[in-house]
Amino acid sequence: MARLQNKVALVTGASSGIGRATAKLFAAEGAKVVVGARRQAELDSLVAEITAAGGQAVALAGDVQHEDYNQALVALAVEHFGRLDIAFNNAGTLGEAGPSTGVSEAGWANTLAVNLTGPFLGAKHQIGQMVKNGGGSVVFTSTFVGHTFAFPGLAAYAASKSGLIGLTQALAAEFGPQGVRVNAVLPGAVETEMYHAANDTAEKRDWVNNAHALRRAGQPEELARAVLYLASDDSSFVTGTAQLVDGGISITRS
Repeated sequence: MARLQNKVALVTGASSGIGRATAKLFAAEGAKVVVGARRQAELDSLVAEITAAGGQAVALAGDVQHEDYNQALVALAVEHFGRLDIAFNNAGTLGEAGPSTGVSEAGWANTLAVNLTGPFLGAKHQIGQMVKNGGGSVVFTSTFVGHTFAFPGLAAYAASKSGLIGLTQALAAEFGPQGVRVNAVLPGAVETEMYHAANDTAEKRDWVNNAHALRRAGQPEELARAVLYLASDDSSFVTGTAQLVDGGISITRS
């Protein structure tokens, strides 16, 4: 039987990369899916792909920085599919990079708004709905950066993504008694638009890939399978975790 049969799932940052791969996998595993991102055309093509494969999906474009958008995504899930069981808060940004002494206040604030405040606002409304259904699973996309490893020039990114781990633990403790599990997945380098934007030369990509024990970047589908585990009942006794899916970059120094 499909692992998410009769479940309703919400995925943000679904227009590309890890979010898109996860939405497609959720649908293939039987979930009805609500997908969100800023780019309407990419969401429309994703819904078309899922539908063509026999799944069910609806889309709503918007910006996770805004509470009303997060609220609208949950309302769309309930309106179309009657409930919400799973939420993958994946939307994120690398943010303003460079020496920390030169990062602007606006750049810092925007990075935290997208990477930390947005997921909080999402979880606020997602968990409220899940409690009505007797429980559910919330998953955040954090990163190894700022958790087990650090790169110069990524202070805002590291701080915002590290904050998600604290949020994960706080929400897991608060809503575990009501049947809501909350976990974070921590990718290493994954071949997404963000990865290619940050590593725009062969030399940069080689350096990053070789920093991993597996000597390569991951694929979005590999991360999607890890998220599926945390979203499904296979992880029914797992909550409050920061799950590394990082190709061994956290333990490699050679």
